[in-house]
Amino acid sequence: MAAGDDARVSIHDLRAAKRQGQSFAVLTAYDHPTARILDDAGIPVLLVGDSVGTAVLGYDSTIPVTLEEMLHHVSAVARGAHRALVVADMPFGSYQAGEDAAMANAVRLLKEGGANAVKIEGGGPSVALTRRLTQAGVPAMGHVGLTPQSVNQLGGHRVQGRDAGAGQRILADAQALAEAGAFAVVLECVPADLGRAVTEAVDVPTIGIGAGAGCDAQVLVLHDLLGLTSGPKPRFVKAYAHLREHIADAAKAFQAEVRDGDYPGPEHTY
Repeated sequence: MAAGDDARVSIHDLRAAKRQGQSFAVLTAYDHPTARILDDAGIPVLLVGDSVGTAVLGYDSTIPVTLEEMLHHVSAVARGAHRALVVADMPFGSYQAGEDAAMANAVRLLKEGGANAVKIEGGGPSVALTRRLTQAGVPAMGHVGLTPQSVNQLGGHRVQGRDAGAGQRILADAQALAEAGAFAVVLECVPADLGRAVTEAVDVPTIGIGAGAGCDAQVLVLHDLLGLTSGPKPRFVKAYAHLREHIADAAKAFQAEVRDGDYPGPEHTY
């Protein structure tokens, strides 16, 4: 996507991909070795999502994730990704207390974390913040539809925008974010026809997660893609591997060989 194999993917490359009708993939990443693997695989955008809270840290939602925890994971990913655009989620509480505090926290994610851009959820106040961030040189990604940080207000993880009024509000929020300078907008858990309508209405890439095939890009949580999560999964999740079973099998094999005295063998001994 970028000009040259070693060039960092930029926000301008993403807009060019939309103009050319070139769909692209986005994946979450939370650590250095994973970032290196995904970077080498050619994934153009790595999102260090606050989904680290549920995928890695054991929280019940994304709400408890702190800025310091995000900085820890963002910096690890940034050290591993040399070509992909690294986008850092601004966690709950890091931008709701006012634009000055939000600006300071976003700058930390870029300066200390090494991110190339930040992502903030919602419309409304987030539109003005997006404008201020982008005017100050901080690339900002928007996020509308199901916004996990607002799950308590939304009443759970439900599809958003099903009725005409709600759909129009999501469309208006996406347009306002794009006009404020957002370089892309995530559309989460909205009907496919709404995802396509938003994509056609804005001149920046839309990144769908449960928003249908009409979006410019698609994002998945890495642990879902790799089959590492257990229990019920959202309809949009597709596992491209089943590593949970492989990891369990490897651990059981190791345990059996240790128990039976087969490991370590002569070839593993100094």
